[in-house]
Amino acid sequence: MSLKAISAKDAASLDKDLMEMGGWSLDQLMELAGLSVSQAVYRLHPPSAGKNVLVVCGPGNNGGDGLVAARHLAQYGYTPSVHYPKEGKNELYQRLKTQLQNLSVPFVPDFTEALKSADFLVDAIFGFSFGGPLRDPFPSIVSQIESSSVPVLSVDAPSSWDIQSGPPKEGPGSKFMPDALISLTAPKPCVKYYRGRHFVGGRFLTKSIVEKYGLDCPDYPGIDQIVEVGVDAEGRL
Repeated sequence: MSLKAISAKDAASLDKDLMEMGGWSLDQLMELAGLSVSQAVYRLHPPSAGKNVLVVCGPGNNGGDGLVAARHLAQYGYTPSVHYPKEGKNELYQRLKTQLQNLSVPFVPDFTEALKSADFLVDAIFGFSFGGPLRDPFPSIVSQIESSSVPVLSVDAPSSWDIQSGPPKEGPGSKFMPDALISLTAPKPCVKYYRGRHFVGGRFLTKSIVEKYGLDCPDYPGIDQIVEVGVDAEGRL
């Protein structure tokens, strides 16, 4: 199955439409995104394969999705930990952090040490709004992720990748190819450079939104919030 990709500009516009005309709040959208991420982790790496999931969060909404995912993973029986080196300023992120602290999910300051004991990693650093270049402390983090043997799920886009042109030509992230990618709402153009397992999470979209942005809406099985699709999404933007 090949799905149409959506540009970063249209992805931002779509989110705005959902909130301004669709009645959705940012909290709701982030909750559904994080739930989708957690379901993808469970599909790829059930607790029986190793419970230590390290979630690396950036300062924006992608990081917020990671915080939500970590909460769900804790409820599923994993033992998640969170590396959050540059916290978001929005009050929403602080509430998500409090929710994790109330579940005794640790926030680990040393990424290198945390990576040593991780069975699985969620890359929730940067999403469709990333424009580069990487700034400290993220070049070191991305370099360690891409050289590690720990399996990785990236959220919306592999961190360090340009949303349009894919991996950087050189430096941190130039050889980063996560084991799996979950596109939220719809694939982004960089997916054409991706090779691995690809999931989509966007079951909340309405018919009017799908039609306005010309999206392909896959059939989500049962009660799943995700569906696995091919990696040959076309950038028909």
